[in-house]
Amino acid sequence: MRIALSLSALVLMSLWGVASAETLELAPQKVTDWKAVYGRVEARDRIPARARLGGTLVELTVQEGDTVAAGQPLARIVDEKLNFQLASLQSQEAALKAQLANAETDLKRGEDLRQQGVTTQQRLDALRTQVDVLRGQLAALVAQADVVLQQQAEGSVLAPVGGRVLDVPVARGAVLMPGEAVATLGGGGTFLRLAVPERHAQGLQEGDPIFIDGALAGSAQDGAEGRIVKVYPLIEGGRVVADVDVPGLSDRFVDARVLVRLPSGQHDALVVPASAIVTRNGLDFVGVETPQGVMLRAVVPGQHMPDGVEILTGLQAGDKVLVQAPEAGAAHE
Repeated sequence: MRIALSLSALVLMSLWGVASAETLELAPQKVTDWKAVYGRVEARDRIPARARLGGTLVELTVQEGDTVAAGQPLARIVDEKLNFQLASLQSQEAALKAQLANAETDLKRGEDLRQQGVTTQQRLDALRTQVDVLRGQLAALVAQADVVLQQQAEGSVLAPVGGRVLDVPVARGAVLMPGEAVATLGGGGTFLRLAVPERHAQGLQEGDPIFIDGALAGSAQDGAEGRIVKVYPLIEGGRVVADVDVPGLSDRFVDARVLVRLPSGQHDALVVPASAIVTRNGLDFVGVETPQGVMLRAVVPGQHMPDGVEILTGLQAGDKVLVQAPEAGAAHE
């Protein structure tokens, strides 16, 4: 066994290069714990475009996935009864105008007779009152006609916000009631919403980074980084809800599930450079400098980090680990 270890040490030293070998004394360092959870892509504003008028849907100009601007017409609703009401009001208006013209003629004649002293002031006042009453009735009819015209104009369903059409639950020819949703729009950009078990609530802080595994739905970007912008205080169903801002997050697929990693705490760990690990026959080894010389120790690697690899077992604080020289090249398979 001692001969085998010596041979292994010789192989290791030849791989790393004795002349350029360096050592690193291990010391515990803080490592972030990452938890994998699913986030859901959501629109910041999800607003239904509702019918303001009850009637028949005669025109529908959008479908799911369309992009619309705020105030853009989405559909048109017609109530045939409004046309009859408007025709009735217009007829009453014409009749009142004729009566008013006749009353104004009588008033003019009465004023002339009053100047000649033929009629009384009381009769003249009655004629003026009749003219004022007819003018008031005519103004009321005009206002009622304006109300009907406004109701007809409200048959046009407008987009409340600019964004993407998420859902259109109705079809052309449907009969709608006032307040019924014609389409649901998502606008104001998108964000990720996370639902994390409440035992990790204390580890969530606004501004913490999160990392997205894989490509985002509707985007060719492979992985991305975002930051927690809001942690909601209400725990529902044993889960804490948090919103994550991800630059460039696509709104093509709203409610898509995305696998993310977020920080849930920290622990002490021993970290070695990735170049210090050699793999032979499926086992991972690290060269350690001891009083007896360089020895190979079998280790169990953990998570990979930008500055190295966490070692779960096989090493302890104070060990002097051989670090591969930069010019020696990669030693592990």
